[in-house]
Amino acid sequence: MRTTHSATSAGLGLRRGLLQDLLSMPDGAVDFLEVAPDNWIGVGGQFGAALERLSARFPISAHGLSLSLGGTEPLDMELLRRTREFNDRHQVMLYSEHLSYTSDDGQLYDLMPIPFTDEAIRHVAGRIRQVQDVLGRRIAVENVSYYAAPYQALAEIDFINAVLGEADTDLLLDVNNLYVNSINHGYDAEAFLARLPGERIASCHIAGHYDEDIDLKVDTHGAPVKADVWSLLASAYRRFGVRPTLLERDFNFPPLPELLAETERIRSMQLAYADRQRLLEQVHA
Repeated sequence: MRTTHSATSAGLGLRRGLLQDLLSMPDGAVDFLEVAPDNWIGVGGQFGAALERLSARFPISAHGLSLSLGGTEPLDMELLRRTREFNDRHQVMLYSEHLSYTSDDGQLYDLMPIPFTDEAIRHVAGRIRQVQDVLGRRIAVENVSYYAAPYQALAEIDFINAVLGEADTDLLLDVNNLYVNSINHGYDAEAFLARLPGERIASCHIAGHYDEDIDLKVDTHGAPVKADVWSLLASAYRRFGVRPTLLERDFNFPPLPELLAETERIRSMQLAYADRQRLLEQVHA
């Protein structure tokens, strides 16, 4: 039976490589599934039928890949129109996109970092407002991992906060991306968390990464979540309260019970911090 999910909810990314396993999951095995609508719009046949079956059983959130919020080409209005139809059809609760650009006279098939400048803030915020108008809903933008840093007049945290405020939009906090960036670019992840506007955090992502070296981490989504990322998620819950949290796994899929064990770990953490928050509220009541 399909229900809505609350802040205390753990989800799993809907990937075609997992379809048969997801279809066989019992109701309630996860609290929601997240899809990239760009990969499913217009898809029929057995894949389209599978999506219909899953969206009838599990709440769906959507995470876009191709809007290129930081790009210079005009927004793809046809993609936005079809995305709105997709969101309506599947009763999508949260739509998010990446705070990056993905096209330049054609798709780049990667999430490219945006220069952290005042000009970029105005440009990106304007495009986010336009997206929200066309979709008819508030969206969330995700902090992305990046390796080459283009011109930075501002720190990453200042850039993100300025975009959120200027666009009046929400944040999808990718905890793994935050951890990876903090190591690769030498900043304090806890200090970064402390400066985020908690009221704008709509949800969280966690994922695995690859340890290339002690000071170089690669965001792969192809491995189990590492201990330091779990710890950073716990810190986010402690600071901001629990949020719907998604486990991302894009390839190198283990048996489904291993993925469900990670989503269950999310749930356990959420329940523990939700109980802690209730006790604190009772003490201060």
